[in-house]
Amino acid sequence: MPRQIAIAIYPGFQLLDAAGPIAAFEMAERYQPGSYKLAVFGPIGGEIASSSGIKLAASPFRKGRFDTVMVVGGTADIPKEAIDKVVSWLRHASARRTTSVCSGAFFLAAAGYLDGRRATTHWDAADYFSKLFPKVRLDSDRIFIQDSDVWTSAGVTAGIDLALALIEDDLGESVARRTAQQLVVHHRRPGGQSQFSALVEVGGRTGQFDSLIQWMREHLAEPLTVEQLAEQAAMSPRNFARVFSSETGTTPAKALERLRVDAARRAIETTHYSLEQIAETTGFHDPGRMRRAFMRTFGMPPQALRRSKLR
Repeated sequence: MPRQIAIAIYPGFQLLDAAGPIAAFEMAERYQPGSYKLAVFGPIGGEIASSSGIKLAASPFRKGRFDTVMVVGGTADIPKEAIDKVVSWLRHASARRTTSVCSGAFFLAAAGYLDGRRATTHWDAADYFSKLFPKVRLDSDRIFIQDSDVWTSAGVTAGIDLALALIEDDLGESVARRTAQQLVVHHRRPGGQSQFSALVEVGGRTGQFDSLIQWMREHLAEPLTVEQLAEQAAMSPRNFARVFSSETGTTPAKALERLRVDAARRAIETTHYSLEQIAETTGFHDPGRMRRAFMRTFGMPPQALRRSKLR
């Protein structure tokens, strides 16, 4: 019997939050027919405009039993009446799994699904979310988080990552991998499950540290203390650490480790250098230290990435 997937939208929803998972489930259905039946619901029936103005047709919210409920994210100026209807529907919906994409986590939290649970949302909404819902154990550095039967994901394209994880949970790794290949996306994102890696890449929310990040990449083999980084940024160490963390969402030390891990991963995937050589040239200097960093970032050692590359 097909798994019923109910996707909740509302005026001002983010189109890709809905379209990305829909495409993933559709593709998985092609590989294993009879797996999924998709339906889009909203506060009212008919066409509902997304934040871009593009509309999706939706059925009005109804009671019932679903396999999976997914609430997508949207703009900050959603009509209160629509918010109330989404939250009310969630409180009465019955599902094996309840999930959200991006700021859809606000609806789950308002409906009481996230109290005491680990959850994530778009990094840009994290501070506001934490103030509104202090009972939620928010981890805004994750692409997606599963806490029992509740799954939450980060912003926009992370909805595809979430859908692939749900597909793997349902149908196994092979179908999820084939689905990702057909969508031309990564089955599991290289570089780990971190939102803030993207912020580090662009030098922070405003790009203030763009030139510093580039300089760090060019000097990864060196020790690079906070004092050195602060001097390069023409700031005092204390002020540098504070501003850098505010801009990128992570500390200078963690950002440096992230850059080293990414450089090491690329070397593992594109060269035949030994792990000892890679550890030396990327600033880890010790394969054991590099291994621990890989485990923190990817949940697997460097050897596993090299083996997967060789398959």
